Amino acid sequence: MLLAEELLLLAYDDDTGRPEWGTNLDYALVGAVLIELAELGHVELDGTGRKARLAVKRTAPTGHPVLDEWQAKIAEHDGRKPKDVVAKLSSKLHGKLLDHLAERGILSKERNKVLGLFPTTRWPAQDSSHEAKLREDLRQALVAGVEPQPRVAALISLLHAIGTVPRVVDKADRKPAKQRAKAIAEGNWASDATRRAIEEMTAVVVTVAVIPVITATNT
Repeated sequence: MLLAEELLLLAYDDDTGRPEWGTNLDYALVGAVLIELAELGHVELDGTGRKARLAVKRTAPTGHPVLDEWQAKIAEHDGRKPKDVVAKLSSKLHGKLLDHLAERGILSKERNKVLGLFPTTRWPAQDSSHEAKLREDLRQALVAGVEPQPRVAALISLLHAIGTVPRVVDKADRKPAKQRAKAIAEGNWASDATRRAIEEMTAVVVTVAVIPVITATNT
């Protein structure tokens, strides 16, 4: 399962089928896709800091339809700064991932109308076994102090970047979990390519999310 799909499973309530948190989620989904492609060796970052540019190294199929579709979109922005394309790449990604989870029987897609007029869609859980295992892995890493596997660490880094670590642990564990997530995000657990992608993508998520807030405050 993709990191981006796991983010969605954590964000959506199993019973109501609606997101419990959505702050910066769409940008984080793009970051997760880019991290996934970096881990596969399909995308890299050339340069560092403000000079970093997306570099597409391979365009072979990944075996996941949504990842393949977004790999093609990313190729259209080859050589550009990540922060300049995150908003464009986030368009429709959220819905595509939800549809794919429903096609696999992990979520249900339920269409309704509010007041009989306004269409709305819910995504309640149909098979919550993967999410249950994921939440336990997160609890072990964030609360019990167990060293996480690289993919769990990558997910924790993304959750840390968008400030949603408190939403995946019990209330009593939130403060130490935030500290533990910060330590994991800054730890030495990934390959150089993956680490650079994670560092850049989490920084981009924060930057892209903060700019609209600053703009709104100053208007």
